This record gives sequence, C-alpha cells and structure tokens, in this order.
Amino acid sequence: MEGIKIISTGAGIPSKVVTNEDMSRIVETNDEWIYTRTGIHERRFCGEGEDCLSLAVSAAKQALERSGIEKSEIGCLICGTVTSKYASPSTACLVQKALELPEDIPVLDINAACAGFIYGLEVARGFLAAGEKKYGIVVGVEELTRVLDMSDRSTCVLFGDGAGAAVIKAEEGTLYENCLGAKGGLEIFIEGVGSEKSTVHMDGKAVFKFAVAAIPKVMNTIFEKSGKTIEDVDHCICHQANARIIDHVVKKYNAPAEKFYKNMDRFGNTSAASVPTAMNEMWEKGMIKPGQTLLLVGFGGGLTMAGALLKFEG
Repeated sequence: MEGIKIISTGAGIPSKVVTNEDMSRIVETNDEWIYTRTGIHERRFCGEGEDCLSLAVSAAKQALERSGIEKSEIGCLICGTVTSKYASPSTACLVQKALELPEDIPVLDINAACAGFIYGLEVARGFLAAGEKKYGIVVGVEELTRVLDMSDRSTCVLFGDGAGAAVIKAEEGTLYENCLGAKGGLEIFIEGVGSEKSTVHMDGKAVFKFAVAAIPKVMNTIFEKSGKTIEDVDHCICHQANARIIDHVVKKYNAPAEKFYKNMDRFGNTSAASVPTAMNEMWEKGMIKPGQTLLLVGFGGGLTMAGALLKFEG
C-alpha cells in the first residue's frame, strides 16, 4: 500500500487570548471549576479581521512555504472543518484560490468533527495514490466561536478557534497505518443551514465515556494492523479535548506521560484543528525530529474516531 508521511506543518493561531477569568465575566464559572474538569486555562478566539478562512490560509501557506515544494507539485487540498464560513463554496476551494494552487486537483471540505484532520489524511492519501502528483495539503480549521452559546457554561468554556496544516507526501513502502470509524449519534451536534442560530450542544458525560473507550480501540487496531507497539511510537498526539481523557490513556498503556503531548491548557478544544496545531507546536519547539514515528488520534461529534501511524520526514 502506498502510504504517506508528514513533510512540514503550519498553523493559524488567532490573536485574541481569552482566559478563564475572562469567561467568568460572561458566564458563572471560574478558573478552578474549568481547569480541574478539563485542563484548560485559556483559549484563542478570532480577533478583528480573523475568521475560519483566514486561519486556514495562514496555516496552509506556512506549511507549504516550509515544505520547499512548488505549488505545481500539490496534488490535492483537503480541509477538515465543521465551521466553514460558507456552506458553499468550501473552505478548501477558497484556500486553493488564495494560495494560487493548480486548478486540476481535487479540492474539498470534509466533516468528521474533531477527527476531521485525520480523516483528511486518508482522503488525501487516496487521491494521491490515484493520481500522478505525490504531495498534498491537509488542513484542520475551526471558528467555533461562531457556534457557541455564551450562556451555556458546559460548552462555551471548552472551545477555541484555530487552524493547523500539513504538507504530506505519498510514498510506496513508507510506514503508514490508519483506523477510521464512527458510532453514529447526537451526543454532540450543531444545527445546520437555515437555523436561526446554530450552536454547539453536547452531552459531556456521554462524550467522555465514548472517548476513553474510542482512543484505546483506535490505538489497539493500529498496533494490531501494523505490528507496532506504544514503545515504537515517538509521540502520540491526541485530540486536545480534555486532559483527563489523555491521562486515562497514559495510565491504560502504562506509557511515559511525556509521550502524550498536551496543549489544551492554552488553546482549549479546537476540534479539527487540535491535532495539527499541537503537531505544529511540537515541531516549532524542536520536540519532533525528522524520521520519528507519530501516532495521531482523534474523536468527536458523529461520533467519529480516527487514528494514523506515520513518519515525520521534516
């Protein structure tokens, strides 16, 4: 099977920092209540002139510039998002236009909620395997502040805006394994087009219960298919929804905590953007080295779950 590897990363980080203290002025809450339940101290909201599209363009442009790949070599562009600025055209089409990418390539958005970036990797791999070009761009982007009910403290304190992107390369024989799935349910939902006001609704207990089962399920499936173990993984980058969920996985695998990166304390839950922005931050900090093995794991509304085991080429 032709696999994929990560060549470079990028991010679009909103300018507005919103702390738990800031949230306490909007809704009845405080830093202790939020942090002890989620691991979140602050998040980023879009500021003036920023939105889902501008964040996606910034992330994709940065990843492309860092890759050293010519625009003409890009064979597809996939955006994972549930908060596209328009129902149509897709965010991906507008990113394509902004970056002046080739017009003879597949370009589309996908909606797999917080697992969207990892779903996007597999969609891109399929397009590249069927085409002549071997490089693609995958973006995870969200402007979740557009769909927050700021009077609902059970949801509004959790989410933030952001975008992350990666340039990938399709290559025969490279390490790659994935696991995609969905349970099907309305534990998390956002009203669709035509609603007076679309907002996030979530059954937190049900989602937590799903997540602590879904992550090991995805990881075990990938290990079984690849013949690898947690010891073979340099970094496990999980969806940054809740620190307690990641702590549960660390304990289950008896793995070093430092192998499981966390940055929800500063960014909150950014849905499809969470895995790629965490990966980009790790690269910028020098934590990810060329040739290392990454395990990416996501879960979210749908209920979706996804994982990918692959190399970071850099």
